[in-house]
Amino acid sequence: MALPRIASRDEWLAARIDLLAEEKALTRARDALNTKRRELPMVEIDKDYRFTGPEGEVGLADLFAGRRQLVVVHFMFDPSWEEGCPSCTAGAAERSQGLLEHLAVRDTSLVHVSRAPLPKIERYKAKMGWTFPWYSSYGSDFNHDFHVTLDDGVLPAEYNYRPAAAYGPTWTGDAQPFEMPGLSCFLRDGDRVFHTYSQYARGTESTGGSYYYLDLTALGRQEDWEEPAGRADHVRSNQPDFSS
Repeated sequence: MALPRIASRDEWLAARIDLLAEEKALTRARDALNTKRRELPMVEIDKDYRFTGPEGEVGLADLFAGRRQLVVVHFMFDPSWEEGCPSCTAGAAERSQGLLEHLAVRDTSLVHVSRAPLPKIERYKAKMGWTFPWYSSYGSDFNHDFHVTLDDGVLPAEYNYRPAAAYGPTWTGDAQPFEMPGLSCFLRDGDRVFHTYSQYARGTESTGGSYYYLDLTALGRQEDWEEPAGRADHVRSNQPDFSS
């Protein structure tokens, strides 16, 4: 297994100070990017999306729970599946009650939305021991309109702002419909609801979680694509199955 080079404390400190300069530059660049994100225009939602939750049928505005902002996690759960996506499950397992409370202090709600019918969602949620709000968009255009259910028969399929065809033949034709992950943000002004932002694919990593902690460590995420190579050798057999 490839490990970091062994060095003296002085050598390590010099290298660490060099890296700190790059980290500070990245922090400033991230702050500037966040400013641009906040400066994005917004689009009013004019469709009456309906969702099903434990309290019955609700609209998009109800998901705000009286707050000004709403973050929707698009959790991959096809209506034909009995359990949710393992990757989405891993992410959801990291969302604590404390996170929801801290967001609420800043007038922001976070909910999960999936296309599976509510009984399947409720069974899986109970199995995992989760308590966060999770709604079904079954029978709604919501997932298609926000490009996390790809189906050319409903809407020209795109993901991460690119046509599905750009990703190759496995994204088109008989492969559809299929689910993809994402996150969308909304702002409420009185009775009006606006879409302000959506992110997909690796963009969703910006919310942190275990990946960002692992990025600080010598072995990193222990994925095959990472450099330096050779630090994922022992990991695969030890990966937890978050769906069980």
